[in-house]
Amino acid sequence: MAERPDFRAPKGTQDVLPPESTRWEALLATFADVAHRFGYGLIQSPMFEDIGVFQRIGEGTDVVAKEMYDFQDKGGRHVALRPEGTAPVARAYVEHRPPVPWKVWYATPAFRYEQPQAGRLRQHHQVGVECIGSPDPDVDVEVIALGHTYLSVLGLRQWRLVLNFMGTPADRGAYSDVLQGWLRSRLGDLPPADAAKVEGHPMRVLDSKDDGTRAVLADAPRMADHLDAASIAHGERVQAGLRSLEIAFEVDETLVRGLDYYTHTLFEFQSSALGNAQSTILGGGRYDGLIEQLGGPPTPGIGFGSGIERVLLTCDAEGVFAAPPKRLDAFVVDVTGGGAATVLTQQLRLAGVHADRAFDARSMKAQMKVAGKSGARFAAIVGEDELAKEVVTVRNLETGEQATVGWTDLPDHIQGQVDHGEATIEEEGTQ
Repeated sequence: MAERPDFRAPKGTQDVLPPESTRWEALLATFADVAHRFGYGLIQSPMFEDIGVFQRIGEGTDVVAKEMYDFQDKGGRHVALRPEGTAPVARAYVEHRPPVPWKVWYATPAFRYEQPQAGRLRQHHQVGVECIGSPDPDVDVEVIALGHTYLSVLGLRQWRLVLNFMGTPADRGAYSDVLQGWLRSRLGDLPPADAAKVEGHPMRVLDSKDDGTRAVLADAPRMADHLDAASIAHGERVQAGLRSLEIAFEVDETLVRGLDYYTHTLFEFQSSALGNAQSTILGGGRYDGLIEQLGGPPTPGIGFGSGIERVLLTCDAEGVFAAPPKRLDAFVVDVTGGGAATVLTQQLRLAGVHADRAFDARSMKAQMKVAGKSGARFAAIVGEDELAKEVVTVRNLETGEQATVGWTDLPDHIQGQVDHGEATIEEEGTQ
């Protein structure tokens, strides 16, 4: 006898099943609601793109050099699965040229071939926003405020907002040269992994988590000393705007994030809830040169991404945003063969009632047991007597109270009872 295959989800991926998936639905609905409040509309873009779209992230980044899932498709095109959300939105802007400012939000899987760990999977999922077309620092404030609102609505509190200001590409280039010269003089004090970054990507040394490197960097030249007057004014306006909204923040000049397209404002919301190390649960920044690199006219932009898995782990650590209870208003119990349940359940659903039923011609006792486990508030019971009279016995599964209702009146009766129950709960809550 042939051995059965043992197929499992690939390494670094996971299946999200009910009831946890109900929590994902709630998180997506929360993010969508916040994004809509801020005037952002949903964008859906392809999961894979020409590899050139993502190479603009930065050829020397780990994302491009080591982690991208790229391949030749059957037409010989070199494509890649998206590793992040911003570049596809920027490509869509270049292709379609919508009116600016163009404000969009997304929810998408992202793919990075890296060592899986808690909240960091090879296929993970992100929500995010992009605002393209305005250089106004007040847009930076709005985008950061949107992220702040989202995390606050989820109930998260154990985080800090960290900012840095990179200035223009010219500012960044000038500072990179100064930093590189300084790091060359300290190569012997750096661990091999960080020393290897000095020639090609000196600013990435600033992002090192190595304690020895952090000690060396304490005396490094400061980015703030190499910004032009307009860049300084941009950063000051962002900070003033956040203060006016009473959004607390810190400035950390070692914050560079992992992608090459950032200019001016960078930011991260870092949580301490998952342990001693600060874990980034939402981060982004301004990318005023990316659109041009993708073939469009010089166009500013800013956005952020937030990993769903990591945010939910953080919610668990803080004990907030639990999975919402399964809402089922009615469960149809039919011991006459199932035909009545087919009709009645559909009637209820079309009327907006959350309804379910049993299958397989189970006994009354078995179906009532399933109804009780379903979480439904009411059971709509059809026996031979009810079938003959085209009525239903509606039983309140919490109180045991019963009523007889005609088939055509069932949806309105159930909805009325549900609305009455919700109103009663609200009244009790206000006493």
